[in-house]
Amino acid sequence: MSKIMTVDVLSSIKGAQPSEAVNQLFEVIKNANASNNNAINHNTSSVSLDDLRDDVVIDSPETEKQIIIENFPKEKNGYLVVSKVIEE
Repeated sequence: MSKIMTVDVLSSIKGAQPSEAVNQLFEVIKNANASNNNAINHNTSSVSLDDLRDDVVIDSPETEKQIIIENFPKEKNGYLVVSKVIEE
C-alpha cells in the first residue's frame, strides 16, 4: 500500500463523498515547502526555549503557606483545588 492516501481512499473509509474543498486543501498541503527549515519564523505567539528561566523551587516560610491555605477558596483531601484552565 502506498504511503500517500488519496482523498478518494480517505473518503471511502469514512463513507463520505469526495469534496473539491478537501481536494484543494490537500493540494495546498502537498505544495507547501516543508523542507525549508531555515525560513524566518513569523509566529509571534511562540517563545523560544532558550529564553526561558530555570525552574527553581523556593521554599516559602510556614506563615506564608498558612496564609495561602486559609485564603484558598477550595480544598479537597488536603490539596488546594484550582479551577479548570484547559478546555477539552
